[in-house]
Amino acid sequence: MKLKKLAAFSLALVAALSFSGCSKEESAPQKSSAAGESTSAEAKTSAASEKGGVTLSFMASQDWIQDAEIELSKKFTQETGIKVDYQIIPSDQYVNLLMTKLNTGECTDIFGAQSGKFDIKAQINVEKNAVDLTKTSWGSQVEPLVADQLSVDGKLYGQPIQDVSSVWAIGYNKQIFKKLNLEIPKDYASFQNVCDTIKAAGITPIYECVSDGWHHTLWLPEAGVEAETAEPGIVDKWNSNQAPFKGNATLMTILDQINDMVAKGYWGEDYMSNTYADSAKNIASGKYAMTVANQGFGVEVNKVNSEIAVDDIGYFVIPLADNQTLNVNPAGPARFIFSGSKHAAEAQQYLEFLAKEENLKYLTENVGKFNKLPFNNAPSMYTDTIQDFYNRYDKKGTVIQTAVKYVNPQWSEMGANLSAMIVGEMTPEEVLASIDEVRAQQAKAAGDPAWK
Repeated sequence: MKLKKLAAFSLALVAALSFSGCSKEESAPQKSSAAGESTSAEAKTSAASEKGGVTLSFMASQDWIQDAEIELSKKFTQETGIKVDYQIIPSDQYVNLLMTKLNTGECTDIFGAQSGKFDIKAQINVEKNAVDLTKTSWGSQVEPLVADQLSVDGKLYGQPIQDVSSVWAIGYNKQIFKKLNLEIPKDYASFQNVCDTIKAAGITPIYECVSDGWHHTLWLPEAGVEAETAEPGIVDKWNSNQAPFKGNATLMTILDQINDMVAKGYWGEDYMSNTYADSAKNIASGKYAMTVANQGFGVEVNKVNSEIAVDDIGYFVIPLADNQTLNVNPAGPARFIFSGSKHAAEAQQYLEFLAKEENLKYLTENVGKFNKLPFNNAPSMYTDTIQDFYNRYDKKGTVIQTAVKYVNPQWSEMGANLSAMIVGEMTPEEVLASIDEVRAQQAKAAGDPAWK
């Protein structure tokens, strides 16, 4: 693939490279203590002595591992003596590093990867590289649609990390909308009117953060659910290599409108250097009105500024290309146990610990963006605002990165190309042609008969 290099994007790369520590996601106030505190000291000492000295290595991309999980891992260590060493990798480097480690047989005991039944087979090759988790005590508790994206030939290979019931939507400050008499937009024209009104009031309409390398990419595949609505059957054609991305009217419109948002100043002046970690802080400041966010974002904003209530952050679907289809995604970051691990049994013990009902409750209550983890025994914490958002849209569609083969593995490349497009170094046509080219390369490497 002829991936164009751009000077402007070097800032994003430097920022990502410097982010080598654990992600600091904003979380909800501590509503419960880490599970397991009722275990007696004697029992903990006994259990710990059995596994003393074992340290599990766990590699994951930035923003995947929450502070609440790290706190739970400390309780896990107290109970078992097994330590967990988290290795957090910048998102733009993660896929390449993971593939290198898997291909050389030197992977960590546990590794994070995006689920997706096409990708985990063709790219991760979980049948070779991961442990079969089908018969674990928690395996049957994973919600069916989510389990399907973690399975190959009926065998479960991964454990979901995050809440996938949340969707990437436009999170907006209701206080600003009320003050300016704004309504939820239902197409791109009304979205432009909203942005123009906000901008005229001296507020930057949208907080976008290109420097992380992944967040700005969301606009294309998330709003891209409109492609199937506009042309039923296009997803099947993409998966059977009967149609390219290049030239697709919906995708071209989305890319043109991304350029339009930037050109009109809707993203402000600092979008290239902004970071995802500062999203809640910037919305809470009132300097920005909207951002692409999950449905736990209100909790994060409220933690920064208590004058903005959790339900003061509302949501609507990304209306590029006039999209009004709710973009659902049963796939997301997941934990896999490396088949070559010398501590596979201890790794399974850690996954079993995390899947306990009390620990799922702790994660849900202490991570702002978690409303319902995809386990049958996990609690639900939907607010009225979130439920109203889900009820507003009759049509639902699976996002492109999950519905279409060979898209999600090239997320970093798409992000770099979108950055190049924004600064004028690539055209929308070239961005889509690049996606087609990489898809073809991956399909041929996987031996996909549709590309022969």
